[in-house]
Amino acid sequence: MKSGFVAILGRPNVGKSTLLNALTGEKVAIVTAKPQTTRNRVIGVVEAPARKGRAEAQIVFVDTPGVHKPGSQLDRRMLQEVYDALESRDMVLLLMDATRRVQLEGLAEGTAEAPAAEENVAEKAGEKTAGSVADPVADPTPDPAHDAATKKRGGWASEDEFIFGLLAKLDCPVFLVLTKIDLVPKEELLPLIAKLSHAHNFAEIIPVSARKRDGLEELLDRIVGKLPTGERFFPKDQYTDQPQRFMASELIRESILVETGEEVPYATAVVIEQWEDPPAVSSRPRKKGTVVKLPLTRIAAAIYCERDGQKAILIGKGGSKLKEMGTRARMQIESLLGTRVYLELHVIVEPGWRESKAFLESLDWRNELERLSNAQADKEHENE
Repeated sequence: MKSGFVAILGRPNVGKSTLLNALTGEKVAIVTAKPQTTRNRVIGVVEAPARKGRAEAQIVFVDTPGVHKPGSQLDRRMLQEVYDALESRDMVLLLMDATRRVQLEGLAEGTAEAPAAEENVAEKAGEKTAGSVADPVADPTPDPAHDAATKKRGGWASEDEFIFGLLAKLDCPVFLVLTKIDLVPKEELLPLIAKLSHAHNFAEIIPVSARKRDGLEELLDRIVGKLPTGERFFPKDQYTDQPQRFMASELIRESILVETGEEVPYATAVVIEQWEDPPAVSSRPRKKGTVVKLPLTRIAAAIYCERDGQKAILIGKGGSKLKEMGTRARMQIESLLGTRVYLELHVIVEPGWRESKAFLESLDWRNELERLSNAQADKEHENE
């Protein structure tokens, strides 16, 4: 059997989460048309059964936030999620949107430096992710004007150049996955593949359309072929490591992204404040003809924003917008949990939360699980 971690890397809005959901067959990650939808590493587990020419495998895909120039502490934390995913990977999928223009003009001359996402990893980031990628068909002579412009922009010549700078420091197989190929004429793909092939020595180049599921089986076959032999990291029937509380908060945030305009979504965060699971269902037989209602899960969540004006938009006239977002999120959460859901939402103004390390730490579901575990342990200790 084969197994391993496969990090999914790319610019915002290249379809990483769409691909992850298509591969797992589950809604593991939220998806919207807005960039920077993904803020955390999201794991999706795929069981690939053995078939002719392919060994049995468990593939642990790690979706990462879209790489973009950080403008806030939140953005730097998102970039740290990318670094962390690349630290523990067996393989990397670089997703490139076939409909987008690729900006790699400066790779031959400049340096795509990786800024540290957190102060305490500045040295690590500089050592492991800084660097240039030479284009073998271009003149390698440095261009002082380009270097000066890149330095002025904080080391980012473009998102594409920065990403290829990351790839240059990796010592694992890297697949180039061209997404949204159903939107591009085939004759336009060849020049794009040629350009990208010059920028990195990819182990495989695979065009896919997650929406139409074109190329997904071939992608799985090629991935399994490169994975090391190993044991399962997760039980066979588990498709993600995310707790339901976090997935519910993400579904609420997805509703905000869909229902609001350009500015508000990026200044919002969702915190589950209360979660009440339904009581155990009685095993006694019911009378014939009795209508059995699904159990009810009660959830209370806070939507944080940074300004009073944003709060007004989120609530809407007479609470209409908040109701719309709540209805949409409730239906998605009911599908996730398989129960009825009573969802209560309210909006809190927290000025500058995107720059608060303490607040951002509180949003990390891994930290939340640790706090819940400690609280449970304390409670059991008090009852002894």
